[in-house]
Amino acid sequence: MRKILALSLLLALLLPLLPRAGAAALEVEGKSAVLMDAATGTVLYEKNAHEKLAPASVTKVMTLLLIMEAVDSGKIGWNDTVTASETAAAKGGSQIYLKVGETMSVTDMVKSIAVSSANDCACAMAEHLAGSEGAFVELMNARVKELGMNDTHFVNCTGLDDGPEAENHKTSAYDIALMSRELLVSHPDIKKFTTIWMDTVRNGTFGLSNTNKLIRFYPGATGLKTGFTSGAGYCLSATAEREGMELIAVVMGAETSQGRNAACKTLLDYGFANYALVTPEVTGDAAVPVRLGTDGTVPAVPGENPRLLIDKALKSGVTTDMQLEPEITAPVAEGQQLGLLTVRSGDQVLAQVPMVAAREVPRMTWGQLLVRVLQVMAMGG
Repeated sequence: MRKILALSLLLALLLPLLPRAGAAALEVEGKSAVLMDAATGTVLYEKNAHEKLAPASVTKVMTLLLIMEAVDSGKIGWNDTVTASETAAAKGGSQIYLKVGETMSVTDMVKSIAVSSANDCACAMAEHLAGSEGAFVELMNARVKELGMNDTHFVNCTGLDDGPEAENHKTSAYDIALMSRELLVSHPDIKKFTTIWMDTVRNGTFGLSNTNKLIRFYPGATGLKTGFTSGAGYCLSATAEREGMELIAVVMGAETSQGRNAACKTLLDYGFANYALVTPEVTGDAAVPVRLGTDGTVPAVPGENPRLLIDKALKSGVTTDMQLEPEITAPVAEGQQLGLLTVRSGDQVLAQVPMVAAREVPRMTWGQLLVRVLQVMAMGG
């Protein structure tokens, strides 16, 4: 409850300080769009953000998320061998032309999906992880619910719209930003693949070129995924990082690839020009004396690791002020609030973050208290 209240206070203080007026003047191509800060999840711009649309291959953000979760959990390894089935080899659209029975490492499969949007590799990985694409799609939709993607329902792992159920394959710009954020924040190793401009698989015999042209032409680009079908139009979840701040720009239903790229560039430029991400630093002695405790002091740390998204104009004047309890009586529980860290820029309060006990400090037993008294008496004598 204490954490929820602190976060609510932080947001209430912070939101009025964000420069939203300029966002209204942005003109971006596409049916819908969202600009989101990856660290905080704050939406900085939106246009029809919850309209349910076909995402084409941007679907593969979720496919990559489930693959990365399997790798990071130890379920599969980067060097594991994946065998292409007849179903995978028959996938159309963007592909690396897997042959039935061909084997490839998880590393090369993921590289092919992330860089060249390979539908055949996406299907092969889905089957490798879940036994069939249908079973994998069930995992995708379960993850959709866990992430709060309320506008989304997937029917395949690729975004292809050539099947009879494709009309039910929908998501929104906001939901794409949500799953993109989860992929970036929880599995940053994906950037080893999404930042590749050109590479090869099959021992250097098959070339890959990134479908996301911003990787080469936009400073700080980190990914993430393009998409196109005649029904969906041109879609893109584009991510970039500058000065420690990473932004996610999503555009759906643009008329041309140049239009979607320009729209995402406009959104990213707006975000980097107007916002900054700061992490308040704790200065001075952050320890509180403990009375009757097995330890004489307990370290105080921020209850959350606050990364504050603020108006860029306020960044240079950010200061912190810490107020701690003068003393506390044991027992002290780990996470127990010991004070407040106030973050300011000039006279403006940006946030107040609880300072909490870094560890527990038990109360001394009667025996320990007796020993302590005897030690004090001995030192006094």
